[in-house]
Amino acid sequence: MMRLFRQVFTALREHSHVSYAKIATVTGFCDVELIIIKATAPDDLPLPEKYIHELLKIFSISPSSFREFSLGFTHRFSKTRCWRVALKCLLLLHRLLRSVPEDSPFLSEILWTRTNGLITLYPCHFRDDSSFASDDYTAFIRSYAQLLDEVLNCFVLDKNAKDYQDDEVVPETLPEKMKEVGRMLQILPELQSLIDRVMDCRPTGLAARSFIVRSAMKHIIRDSFICYTMFRRKIVAVLDNLFHMPYRSCISAFGVYKKAAVQANQLITWQKQLLKQEWNFCHCNVWRNEDPNKMDYATWPLEITPNKVENGR
Repeated sequence: MMRLFRQVFTALREHSHVSYAKIATVTGFCDVELIIIKATAPDDLPLPEKYIHELLKIFSISPSSFREFSLGFTHRFSKTRCWRVALKCLLLLHRLLRSVPEDSPFLSEILWTRTNGLITLYPCHFRDDSSFASDDYTAFIRSYAQLLDEVLNCFVLDKNAKDYQDDEVVPETLPEKMKEVGRMLQILPELQSLIDRVMDCRPTGLAARSFIVRSAMKHIIRDSFICYTMFRRKIVAVLDNLFHMPYRSCISAFGVYKKAAVQANQLITWQKQLLKQEWNFCHCNVWRNEDPNKMDYATWPLEITPNKVENGR
């Protein structure tokens, strides 16, 4: 009885928020927080593209809107107990992180919000009260939130590396190359952790049949290809300089490479499990490579295998 009461109360509260946002917009008053509320309506429809474009347009003309979005996102995600709203919030953040320019203050504002404890993506304290399969949706949203938290960490490392490289010439001497390899050895474990978080995003039960969850998984899978490509490129650069590296750096590099071999098998298993789902992702074109100049998505985890480690290659 209490569960039914919480479901009804959650539904009424979320729909009232959306109704208020729509009425306020019709009367001519519209801000970033209202756009967030409308974009994260508690329905089974995918995240509307028009709201993403509206936010990007506002970001381009109003620098203060970045702080407004970070606070609005924090309020919306932390207060909701509806899995549809929470998932759309995370999907909105994911899409914006991919869409904003690299030099945009958007990332800095999100990191400021996280650093000041206004929002916690990991550990995520979300709990669904709007569904009879609340455990399935809660588990997926928490794993997705942890993934985005790892994404933010990788953005920080990548930005620091770029800031450092801006003031440096292209590494030509051996000491300069070793400094570059040292930075790569700091980034590679973070990329491996990011790949682990990707594989944690494995919807189960009723969550595996939700269209919104499928939409989120489509973006998760596509970004995992980019992450793995970046990892492969950096690990190859490290191994090319293996015989010139200090002893401790060699140990770190072998540790990363050993874990990469294990992750390859895990990625293959994860991929096959997703393909076995009743609603596989083939319709999203994420398993096929439409551009012949890019990596073959169907075999992307096969680039690093345990055999190569055992043979010393």
